[in-house]
Amino acid sequence: MKQGKFITLEGGEGLGKTTNLAFIQHFLIEQGREVVVTREPGGTVLAEKLRALLLETQGELISDKTELLLLFAARAQHIHNVIQPALTRGAWVLSDRFTDATYAYQGGGRGIDVATIAWLEQFVQASLQPDLTLLFDAPVELGMQRAKKRAALDRFESEQQAFFRHVRAAYLERAQQQSERIKLIDASQSLAAVQLRIQQWLETL
Repeated sequence: MKQGKFITLEGGEGLGKTTNLAFIQHFLIEQGREVVVTREPGGTVLAEKLRALLLETQGELISDKTELLLLFAARAQHIHNVIQPALTRGAWVLSDRFTDATYAYQGGGRGIDVATIAWLEQFVQASLQPDLTLLFDAPVELGMQRAKKRAALDRFESEQQAFFRHVRAAYLERAQQQSERIKLIDASQSLAAVQLRIQQWLETL
């Protein structure tokens, strides 16, 4: 059976990943693909419990190291129970965030050594990498304005703008380093323009 494709959506807060996830899902289904839509952290019962711990704003202070390890624990479960089985049977997996987010948020935002993240990446996912990553990018101020209109902010969304500027810079640096896989989408454009660009990249697969 033909191996499926793995597509991830990345970017800062409030940049339209959820809206465009649904667009991509619909587009792929129209092409006759089986599509598995998932998210990180999360995607399994256990991983969703870890997600709840990571995002809650009340309770015990979570150290940066604990945060990193919880994210990779959730990812290990996600890959084993959802992503790899789906790809093996030929499905296309569409995930809201994956390991690029860890390099951006925990590496860029928290300042954790990239070599540590890379070691955990290799340990947890071996050779597994997305076939295509769409990176939604816009000025931090625009993204946060949109995020604040949605609902109460979670623990990550409540960070200061300086944190998100570091996150954005890390994402852009990663996109430059891995330009064959990571495709930049200008999320400040109209939704129609964004989705036209998305469709063009999808057609390359």
